[in-house]
Amino acid sequence: IYNSWKETNYSTQWCYENYIQVRSMKRARDIRDQLKGLLERVEIEVSSNLNELDSIRKSIVAGFFPHTAKLQKNGSYRTAKHPQTVHIHPASGLSQVLPRWVVYHQLVLTSKEYMRQVTELKPEWLIEIAPHYYQLKDVEDATSKKMPKTSG
Repeated sequence: IYNSWKETNYSTQWCYENYIQVRSMKRARDIRDQLKGLLERVEIEVSSNLNELDSIRKSIVAGFFPHTAKLQKNGSYRTAKHPQTVHIHPASGLSQVLPRWVVYHQLVLTSKEYMRQVTELKPEWLIEIAPHYYQLKDVEDATSKKMPKTSG
């Protein structure tokens, strides 16, 4: 979206035609410019690789590792460390996708507790990125554990 907006020379009209908030796009541009300036100041080459989405998602997980949740069978999510039932906000692009594991920026309470700014993660990243916070038992798939048979 950003690159398409840039190709129009940051057109306000383009934003209106595509139902995108101009203010949000200008903020994104300001943040990109600020990050570029910081990289130049510490002499890191600015590069981009669209195939490196996992690296971007890992960096988000590194910053928000306490904010993770796992999909439950009923379609809700359960936060990983301090169990709480949460849901992906309906305005999110992932609300219809329902990834198995997510990291989120914030929780908002309306009729339900909703996660905002959500992205998918791989659970093994949690142990890799935050071993001081997560243990294997925190990210193991409960369905892979054998349940003892009960006699009836």
